[in-house]
Amino acid sequence: MQNDPLYPPTEPYAQHSLQVDHQHTLHVEECGNPDGIPILFIHGGPGGGYSPVHRQFFNPNEYRIVLFDQRGCGRSRPHACLTNNTTAHLIEDIEKIRRHLEIDKWVLFGGSWGSTLALLYAQAYPERSLGLILRGIFLCREDDVNWFYQKGADRFYPEYWKDFIAPIEEGKRDNMIQAYYDVLTSEDEVARMRAAEAWSVWEGRTSTLETDPNLVNHFGDPFHALAMARIECHYFQHKAFIEDNQILKNLDIIKHLPITIVQGRYDMVCPVNQAMELADGLPQAKLVICNHAGHSAYEPEIAQALVDATDDFISIGNGL
Repeated sequence: MQNDPLYPPTEPYAQHSLQVDHQHTLHVEECGNPDGIPILFIHGGPGGGYSPVHRQFFNPNEYRIVLFDQRGCGRSRPHACLTNNTTAHLIEDIEKIRRHLEIDKWVLFGGSWGSTLALLYAQAYPERSLGLILRGIFLCREDDVNWFYQKGADRFYPEYWKDFIAPIEEGKRDNMIQAYYDVLTSEDEVARMRAAEAWSVWEGRTSTLETDPNLVNHFGDPFHALAMARIECHYFQHKAFIEDNQILKNLDIIKHLPITIVQGRYDMVCPVNQAMELADGLPQAKLVICNHAGHSAYEPEIAQALVDATDDFISIGNGL
């Protein structure tokens, strides 16, 4: 994995176990400078969890870096739980974290599903948002989901697609989300785990311009795969618990905020048209298209663009 553009590894100075309702407890950490510009890292998936390397997109001397695992994944508990796990819950969880940490306003940094959630939070709480740094834009519309899980990306990765559809009976493949949802929520543990691995590995294989075996292995890890597959499929089965085209319809709420959009030209998970549509609705936003990159934040060109964006925001953040 190419980490050259990133800041050196850093350790958290505080970790929190935040109970957000009777069932869910979130893992939250802070690192960097306690007096720095507050910035929230919002991971992808949903269900992806964060990793220590995610701390390295930010200058630790300038930022108060907050990371958390969303409901049901990473070190949040209960693991892979779908109960009370909706977009509205996640938006309010972010707000509960902000209040718990006594942060007035913060920058939102998110990629893929993290970009979705960052945009939705900012639209719900624009007065608490300093700005957004987004990567691999996912607008979470039916067409956006179908591209990756039904028809579109399969044409670019036909050999990987064969492995993705393998756990699903041939007669049920005309609706992969529904078919996977039935298996992933079934009582058959063996079938559940097989489906979870196939679902997650499909994303891992297609996230980089050149398939990265280390990334694929991470996505294939049973603990990670079960949360990723169950929670992603749960959200997509329920149309992400948002209205159709909700993000683009509400851009006026956030058009005053400084926003940087970083997008891989050859992103097969969240194709570049979504970033273009978002940028078209935010004329003040800065759009950076990385011409030698796919979806992953670790692609060298994307990683560099993200670090450049967080560095650029230091002057903006200090001036607000």
